[in-house]
Amino acid sequence: MGRLGIGLQLYTLRDDMEKDMESTLRHVAKLGYEGVEFAGYYGKPADELKQLLDELGLKAFGSHVSLERFRKDLQGELDYLKTIGANYAICPYVGAEERESVDQWKALIAECQAIAVETNKQGLQFLYHNHDFEFHYKVDDEFVFDAMFAKTGEDAINVEMDVCWVQFAGQDPLAYIAKYAGRLPLLHFKDFTKDAEGKLVTLELGLGDVPLEKVIKAAEQAGVEWLVVEQDHCQKPPLTSVENSLNWVKEHYTNVHN
Repeated sequence: MGRLGIGLQLYTLRDDMEKDMESTLRHVAKLGYEGVEFAGYYGKPADELKQLLDELGLKAFGSHVSLERFRKDLQGELDYLKTIGANYAICPYVGAEERESVDQWKALIAECQAIAVETNKQGLQFLYHNHDFEFHYKVDDEFVFDAMFAKTGEDAINVEMDVCWVQFAGQDPLAYIAKYAGRLPLLHFKDFTKDAEGKLVTLELGLGDVPLEKVIKAAEQAGVEWLVVEQDHCQKPPLTSVENSLNWVKEHYTNVHN
């Protein structure tokens, strides 16, 4: 069984990326991350970004692309991904105003399905990234999360699972990883606890409630390609937090992987 790739979701470093994208990416590469998942390109042309990534030895495996951007210029987004060498176009979020009813969810699933058909036709894969709200509604007696991925085959929407949000929603992330084995190339690898009001607090890896080592084993068995480190909100400077989380991965996984 091969070792999982270790990537970083750059949303964690959104402020640093906005200030100086190139130096931030250089820092990420120097820390030892093998790949990155984008959440915006900050005006950088695709060919220039590809050249920088190649220089740094970073693999751009995917990007979070808003539904608005998919709707406005699907082909442009896919062309950008192809140029930087990414395989995965990911819907990262659905605005609250678009998910207030079952009918809205049905429409969203149909829209994502149509995007997936075109994306997959062009040699990429369309993935959907969850939060907790996909477990707040049911469509045809199953959670929206599962309804999103009900269609299988070449035109399927595939899975980018955020284990932190799955667990926060009261579900078992290990069971869900196993359920979507073979359809789960990217796994958001996060840790969290809850505050006094029961709200989510994202933490550096190893400081929260997620059974991270069991998640890694389940991910390997499910055919996951990349563990994607992410921390939505950091209590320390984000560059420090992503370094500390990577150190946890090195200590508990990459440096001891057989």
